[in-house]
Amino acid sequence: MRIIITQNMTLDGRVEMLDDWFDPQAQDDELSDELMRQSAEEDVLLLGRQTFEDFRGYWPLQTDDTTGVAQHLDRVDKRVVSSTLTDPGWQNTQVITGDPLEAARALRDEPGRDAILTGSIRLAHALIAADLVDEYRMFVYPHWQGRGRGLFPDGQPARRLRLLESRAFASGVVFHACAPFDPPPPRPPL
Repeated sequence: MRIIITQNMTLDGRVEMLDDWFDPQAQDDELSDELMRQSAEEDVLLLGRQTFEDFRGYWPLQTDDTTGVAQHLDRVDKRVVSSTLTDPGWQNTQVITGDPLEAARALRDEPGRDAILTGSIRLAHALIAADLVDEYRMFVYPHWQGRGRGLFPDGQPARRLRLLESRAFASGVVFHACAPFDPPPPRPPL
């Protein structure tokens, strides 16, 4: 299974939503179609505890969701990394209490298509630093936030990615899919 990080981000590369620039229900039709196309390839949704709790507190309550996201999230195999969560309280959810990097490595060995990580910035940074990400999917919103955490961890060695796909939507959102070149560049000695 491939591990894919999918993030909504601002034009200045911020994935931490500190301002009101993202509304999951306010998508143009083409963008919604693209999100559902990608979700159709998703076998596992991998989340950190905070993002999981945010999702659980919002999506199961959306009874009039016309995007199909709420229904998809109820069905998909969800895995949440947490050292404190004992009862996920959402169907099809497994809590990962051990080493998240070991869990990610094991997930890559499972049969299937895509394991998608979204939000979950600390977990995303750990997977990036451990070279466990097979693809990055970035939905860039035309907003400048000027603060907050970015997609890539500070201090991480520079890494060149290859562009797989790029597309602009009527809403002004631009989608980019990139993958690391294989093999990863050598790390400098410590």
